[in-house]
Amino acid sequence: MSDAPILSVAGLRKAYGALTVTDDVSFDVRPGELHAIIGPNGAGKTTLIHQLSGSLRSDAGRVSFAGEDITRLDMVERVRRGVARSFQITSVLEGFSVLENAALAVQARSGSSFRFFAPAAREAQLNALAMDALARVQLDDRAQRRAGSLSHGEKRKLEIAIALASGARLLLLDEPLAGAGKEETAVLVELMQDLKQTHTIVLIEHDMEAVFALADQVSVLVYGRMIATGTAASVRSDPDVRAAYLGEEEAA
Repeated sequence: MSDAPILSVAGLRKAYGALTVTDDVSFDVRPGELHAIIGPNGAGKTTLIHQLSGSLRSDAGRVSFAGEDITRLDMVERVRRGVARSFQITSVLEGFSVLENAALAVQARSGSSFRFFAPAAREAQLNALAMDALARVQLDDRAQRRAGSLSHGEKRKLEIAIALASGARLLLLDEPLAGAGKEETAVLVELMQDLKQTHTIVLIEHDMEAVFALADQVSVLVYGRMIATGTAASVRSDPDVRAAYLGEEEAA
């Protein structure tokens, strides 16, 4: 794992009037690392993911990816550079097939317009790249099914496949386990373990068992500010983190 960060976040801030949602947030993510961001509801985690993905402009601070300042780039440009996110609530196109969803991501990666839905899934090159992404998440056998017919866990896997199909090197995963049952959670955790071998991941997740099993580094966000960053073990035993979020019982 390289010492140079692939993602460097410095002093990010976002406020809505008098309400400061993220405040001087700084952390680094190194290539091949799974960096989890945890914190209570309302801590600013999803706002932070919006800032990292480019769907929300920051009031202050800097985001660098692979040595390039991407602070002023929008989400489309960040995707083209290799930064892609999944959503807390599934955002697949349910009326289209699983393959079409992935093929559209490949199409967008090449700079084509999302207006051309129908031709996308008919192009052999798009399909081949899309099928590679589906195979990575073990959905290639569902390629011709309508996305809306998938189970909740399969839709979360499809979201990850869409991010992979966009050519992402950095995956921003916003609560991929939300709403998943025990068996689906186990499958998704195994998938993230596999993805760690080839991709850098920033993970927001409330399932602490999964976080501590997966994460190389953990940052704790409370009231918009980072109060700790370190290995899972060091964060879990940090008294400030216990008091602010995990609780004595969780840390025991």
